[in-house]
Amino acid sequence: MDKLDAAIIEVLEHDGRISNTDLAAAVGLTPGPCLRRVQRLESTGVIRGYRAEIDPKAVGRAFEVILDVELTNFDRKSVDRFENTMAAFDEVTEMHRLFGSPDYFVRVKVADLPDYEAFLSDRVMTIPGIQKVSSRFTMKTIKG
Repeated sequence: MDKLDAAIIEVLEHDGRISNTDLAAAVGLTPGPCLRRVQRLESTGVIRGYRAEIDPKAVGRAFEVILDVELTNFDRKSVDRFENTMAAFDEVTEMHRLFGSPDYFVRVKVADLPDYEAFLSDRVMTIPGIQKVSSRFTMKTIKG
C-alpha cells in the first residue's frame, strides 16, 4: 500500500458514496487508475465493504447501553456458545473479547429502558456461563 492508496482510503472513510471521478480528482489520479486501485483494495480485503449510517432514533435504537460481561467458564465450547449467541442478537451492535477483566465489552442499542430490561432478562441472562453483567448507560455521544 502506498500514499495514493492511503489517500483513497482516507477519502472513502469520510464519504463512501463519492463517485470514482470525484475520488480520482481528490487524490490526484485519473478515473481509470483510481478505479483499478479501489478494486484492488476491495479484492485484497483492505476495503471490506460500504455501509449506510442510520439515525438510531429513526429505527427505534436510540437507547444505548454498554455491557461489561464476565464468564464463569473459559473452555472453548462455553466461550463459543456465549460469543455466537450474543453476536446473533440484533440489539448487539458491537462486541469485543478483552484481555483481563471484564471478559467482554458489548454495545447494545434498543428503544428504551423497558426494552433493555427485557433484552437483558429474557435473552442475555439466559445464556449459560455468565458470571456478571454490568450495565453502563450512555449519557452523550461525543464521537460515534
